[in-house]
Amino acid sequence: MALASNARVAGSTIRYFDSDGIALAFVDVGAGDPVLLIHGFGTNAQLSWLESGWAERLVAERRRLIALDNRGHGESQKLYEPRSYTMASISEDARRLLDHLDIERADVLGYSMGARVAALLAVNHPSRLRSLVLGGMGMNLFSGLPPAVGVAKDLDAESLDLAESERGRMFRAFVERTKGDRKALAACMRCAREPVDVEALRRLTIPLLVAIGDRDTVVGSPLAETAAQLPRAQTFSIPGRSHMGAAIDPAFIERVAQFLASRP
Repeated sequence: MALASNARVAGSTIRYFDSDGIALAFVDVGAGDPVLLIHGFGTNAQLSWLESGWAERLVAERRRLIALDNRGHGESQKLYEPRSYTMASISEDARRLLDHLDIERADVLGYSMGARVAALLAVNHPSRLRSLVLGGMGMNLFSGLPPAVGVAKDLDAESLDLAESERGRMFRAFVERTKGDRKALAACMRCAREPVDVEALRRLTIPLLVAIGDRDTVVGSPLAETAAQLPRAQTFSIPGRSHMGAAIDPAFIERVAQFLASRP
């Protein structure tokens, strides 16, 4: 398919590439060791990484920041069939972006849904990663999640007032703030989240950091329980943060910068 023309956002050029017939947007700023950033559900690269302090911090560390808008999100192509949103498919989008940019290996950071995508990328293509950061993801990573039919229904509702569940209202309000395509995101929520093989993650030899907000009730478990499954991982409890706020917390950004600076 024809790719859209480039646009300007937050001082960086949005570029596009073809991921197996799907037009996906990404940004590429800075110079140095590449860091691939994968955002969570309902947000986009601009809000998650460019306007939050991540880009400023990592570029100052002489790193190359690469961030894509996941399919159905941001400036990327919108898809309306749930089967289009398997985590394996989205992880292959990330791998194809590395191929598109001729990047052999990168540090990879994912938050929430993006952490599941990053973990699958690491398990399926371990040679492509220098290190891995999993943010905002607990034991749900290993158990998988069924289709979030209730959340999808609340995304489809005519107004926020008609959302029926607390979780649905939370995501509906978030998507309205980020100006996401509710129909595409509802389709995403109707796709089950496949589990990640914990044994495969344990076999990774790259540096690994796991970070969860200390008030996060969405991820399925406290940090200690998740870390016990990955004994080689470094851990960081993001202080005073719930799931929605932890991704852009300055303490989390600083801890990741330190982690990247210390890895071989």
